[in-house]
Amino acid sequence: MTARHAQGERGSGRRRPGERGYALIALLASMTLLMIAMMAAAPSIRQQSRRELELEAIARGEEVAEAIRAYVSMNPTHQPPNSMDELLEGVTPAGRTKKVKVLRASAARDPLSESGEWRTVKPRDEAMVRFIRDITEYADGKTPAPTGNPPDPSLQPLAAQLPQLTGLVTGLGSGSDDGGEDNSLSTSGPFVGVTSRSRRDSIITYYGIDRHDRWVFTPFYR
Repeated sequence: MTARHAQGERGSGRRRPGERGYALIALLASMTLLMIAMMAAAPSIRQQSRRELELEAIARGEEVAEAIRAYVSMNPTHQPPNSMDELLEGVTPAGRTKKVKVLRASAARDPLSESGEWRTVKPRDEAMVRFIRDITEYADGKTPAPTGNPPDPSLQPLAAQLPQLTGLVTGLGSGSDDGGEDNSLSTSGPFVGVTSRSRRDSIITYYGIDRHDRWVFTPFYR
């Protein structure tokens, strides 16, 4: 093969300036279409991510509710915990010297709030009053039995401390400070449930409730 022949073969593989321009335009068009597709999918991806966080929050919240029930049931005095730390430490049943763990550390974190801290709820807190109203509306005006079905006898003394629907929940609005984060301190003392510190509207509903801080996770009304 002569040098001239070899040069000719190499030259025949080169693109002309016009062909290179068309290839660049095609590449830019493809990148533009890809960016448009990604921008269109972004809201759906964000929504799916939020949905998964909400499902995780519900799963963890119900773990906390079950841990409170176990704590009350095994506690010789049948009193609830005074703090999340106390709930995490566990409870010492009658006749035993070693505490029994009732809650995983991961469930003690709220995935919806920036701080990751649950807000504790006492029997007669406004959050509990509002929750009772909401679940009653969800159940067509029938408030579920607070000790569960079948009833848990260990919860009966605490159930008597819960607010009654009549005269307590009328006049409540949908809640103030929509959006953002509740940065208030959890009050000390016995608590019977937890709720998220996120005040954002939810994608999914929990007993028909569509705002994070109105989901109360408690062994009552489950």
